[in-house]
Amino acid sequence: MDDLVVVGAGPYGLSIAAHAAGAGLDVRLLGRPMASWRDHMPDGMYLKSEPWSSNLSAPDGRHTLAEYCATRGLVAEHGTPLPIGTFSDYGMWFARQAAPEVEEVTVTEVTPQGDGFRVHTAEGPPLLARTVALAVGVMPFAHHPQTLRELPPGHYSHSSRHRDLTRFAGLEVAVLGAGQAALETAALLAEQGARPCLVARRARLNWNAVPQPLSRPALRALRDPHSGLGTGWRSWAWSELPWAVRRLPAATRERIAATALGPAGAWWLRDRFERRVPVLLGHRLHRAVAVGERTRLGLTNGSGESVVLDTAHVIAATGFTPDLARLELLDAGLRAALETVGGSGTPELSPGFESSWPGLFFAGLLTAPSFGPSMRFVHGAGFTAGRLVRGVRKRLGARGPVPGSAGEARCARAAAGHPKTYLR
Repeated sequence: MDDLVVVGAGPYGLSIAAHAAGAGLDVRLLGRPMASWRDHMPDGMYLKSEPWSSNLSAPDGRHTLAEYCATRGLVAEHGTPLPIGTFSDYGMWFARQAAPEVEEVTVTEVTPQGDGFRVHTAEGPPLLARTVALAVGVMPFAHHPQTLRELPPGHYSHSSRHRDLTRFAGLEVAVLGAGQAALETAALLAEQGARPCLVARRARLNWNAVPQPLSRPALRALRDPHSGLGTGWRSWAWSELPWAVRRLPAATRERIAATALGPAGAWWLRDRFERRVPVLLGHRLHRAVAVGERTRLGLTNGSGESVVLDTAHVIAATGFTPDLARLELLDAGLRAALETVGGSGTPELSPGFESSWPGLFFAGLLTAPSFGPSMRFVHGAGFTAGRLVRGVRKRLGARGPVPGSAGEARCARAAAGHPKTYLR
């Protein structure tokens, strides 16, 4: 039986596994490494966050994005957007350097088994684990407006389902949303020969300001501090104080998770978008009908007037809604037994990211209503990994690996001066 099985090999899963292996735990890491970034983001996208705030987390603080880029002659500097492909490659490099070997299997179910868990996969026999950390990313939680769900599947899609947008060249595409995903998807569609139109309920689009220099006069830095989630004291609080957010009342945490750091486009995207993409702002979608191979959208503007938009396809860049009910790989009875944060449908967690079911830990988007909006970003992996692994060790009842486990043998070899066998 393994000390810990980590389900998911994105930034959070890789970071947790690296810390667990560094602590000598017998850990297994399941999933396709960096899957969301490699498989669900179109060519040409850029990382919205600054490179220095986009590191995966290793226990020794090494294997940063800057280190990866420096060894390859790539630019990773403040104020310069980084291609998504470079970040994906960095994650793959981190997996090789700092994490246990990733087992590329599909987890189909996690069920209770005695004092631990049985982890079923599509590729082989089930695994037994004392503890499990679910770091499944955002893909199970893609949100589609209810109106679109009445359409045949080929008429609409979520923005996270497109690795290649060239298939829409020459076609009209309605993009729903007002955040970075909507704005950048629309811009890329236009640049690749499609005819997009952005439809948003908001009356105006929000754009992030050009980032201030890292080196500034002390007073200016004090008035508007930098943080992993942007500048300003509010962003600094979400970035640096997730532990304090967790101590707030549940209703307050729910509100923060739902409203903090709302939809906005990156400063470097604005010119590309405004030059090429028409918009319908202040328009709400109330009807969607398939007319042959095309789609007819019924919209209502701010004055209550009806507007009809005919299009070849609809892309919903409408974000992700964390909800345990959508986490189908988790045993239904176990899901139903979990304590949740108010009415959010997300698990209530301990300071060590442990749920009310002993030994079951969560990371990433599902933890935002517990620890705040930093859990929606790569930056939150650094806060999560070390604390979650400490929580696992506490649950296992030892400061190090479980006695007699493979993790204990790893620690003994390391103490004898042998290389860390968890590094590939």
